[in-house]
Amino acid sequence: MILITRILLSAGIALAVSGVFTSAVAGGLPNVVFMMADDLGIGDVACYGGERCQTATPAMDSLARDGMLFSDAHSVASVCVPSRIAIMTGRYPWRFERPRVSGPWGFLNPQLPDGAFTIATMLKRAGYRIGYVGKWHLGTLMQTVDGKNQGIDNVDYDRPLKVGPNDFGFDYSFILPGSLDMYPYVFLRNGHFQGSVTAQKGWSAFNRVGPAEADFEDHTVLGTFAREAEEFVRRSAGAADAGTPFFLYVALTSPHTPTSPSPEFVGRSRLGLYGDFVEETDATMGRVLKALEEHGLVDNTLVIATSDHGAASYAGNVKKATAGQIRDLEALGHYSSGKYRGYKFTVFEGGLRVPFLARWPARIEAGSRCDRLVGLNDLSATLADIAGIELAGDEAVDSISFLPLLEDPSAEGARETLVMQSPLAFAVRHRQWKLAFTPGSGARGQWGTRPDPDEAWGDALRSFSAVPTEADLRRPPFVQLFNLDRDIGETTSVASEHADIVERIASILDDSISRGRSTPGPAQRNDVDRVEVHRNAARWLRGPGSEAQP
Repeated sequence: MILITRILLSAGIALAVSGVFTSAVAGGLPNVVFMMADDLGIGDVACYGGERCQTATPAMDSLARDGMLFSDAHSVASVCVPSRIAIMTGRYPWRFERPRVSGPWGFLNPQLPDGAFTIATMLKRAGYRIGYVGKWHLGTLMQTVDGKNQGIDNVDYDRPLKVGPNDFGFDYSFILPGSLDMYPYVFLRNGHFQGSVTAQKGWSAFNRVGPAEADFEDHTVLGTFAREAEEFVRRSAGAADAGTPFFLYVALTSPHTPTSPSPEFVGRSRLGLYGDFVEETDATMGRVLKALEEHGLVDNTLVIATSDHGAASYAGNVKKATAGQIRDLEALGHYSSGKYRGYKFTVFEGGLRVPFLARWPARIEAGSRCDRLVGLNDLSATLADIAGIELAGDEAVDSISFLPLLEDPSAEGARETLVMQSPLAFAVRHRQWKLAFTPGSGARGQWGTRPDPDEAWGDALRSFSAVPTEADLRRPPFVQLFNLDRDIGETTSVASEHADIVERIASILDDSISRGRSTPGPAQRNDVDRVEVHRNAARWLRGPGSEAQP
């Protein structure tokens, strides 16, 4: 209990400090551009990867040069949808109830309940003009010809969405419903399908063939998003001159498969096809930065560039999704996960630690570096601080402002603990410690994640020599504890040597679950009745199940 109190007090102190900081910028609220790549590993970015990186990323490197590089930033999930829920709401995704019915791939039903708090609804209170360009993947509600739930055969593409980004606070949206290899392959502008959805198409990697707009091509998507973002900045520039700030969320579809660089970028990278796509991803961000410069918006615009989680182990220079082919890139001297272990889907740092770069010339010292722990879910509280918005007790309950760190990166960080997840397991970071509630990677093994989960669970069960209880599953050999200060590569679990730390961190997770929040404030209810720390362990006791959608 003392530990919990200490965490909450430190968070409260930081929030108080950031309130002072906000008053200094009052009267001239900054514009905010949040750019997020999809499946971009921390080692794919040159300013992070160094000699182990074989891709050129001048746009992101410029943000490090002219702003701040965060070395300890994390997604709360190593897979797309839950990561995006946390960013949008400042709330851990496992608190939300999943939709009772849902369509496949880009036909996903809304992942947020009606009237949900989002960064967009929040910023409206401060008068922001709010836009969204790119991959949505938070679900929509489409109109159908038969009145049934949306799916591959029954969507009425001549009618607008019943529920889309504009229903969650965005004034303008231009989206692809899911990932670039998830049908339907069609853009929507403010909830209206663009063009004629009369074709059946599928792209490399998984070759998921489904409904597509007649002229839709995978290699033109980044260029289309760039133009939309540039146009939003252009339209917003006049409003900004008149004192209206804007927030633009740019969610790219790359370098997530299909690995589809445009002809202009094919052959540009020394690494090969994957490198070409990473470099086009960076160039797309660069076009947004150039638009800010052309309209004189650089000085008072906070720009953040990041990724939703780590790189996919099945992506590489071969277009077809191939288990473990990312290691072929490593043989060429390129390490998408940098010095960290693991990839997308895993509980390891390579799946959860992300590049995070911030530039705000009016406030951030050029070339600065912050080594404090932050989470992508902290965007809500940070923007609330910047805009002087008071959050209600049930809003952004897992978000802690990192605004004080933008002014002083060596300040004591308000965040000491972060709850993260893979498709099959929780992991909790607390200071230098990381506790993974699994003996394996937290992922299924068919995409080359290591250790093989069947082997890891089999070894743990055999060494235990009994049927484990729920309490047993929270202790070695079913959990792994890493000291990241001494073992950043997560090579050796020290859970058996530090039973007290295992118990302490597990209790922090229990408290976060039971209180419905992980920040100071009144206790809240989770949308689901029960959150199980080992909700997937039973699968291993009775046999293999299914992998998350890549």
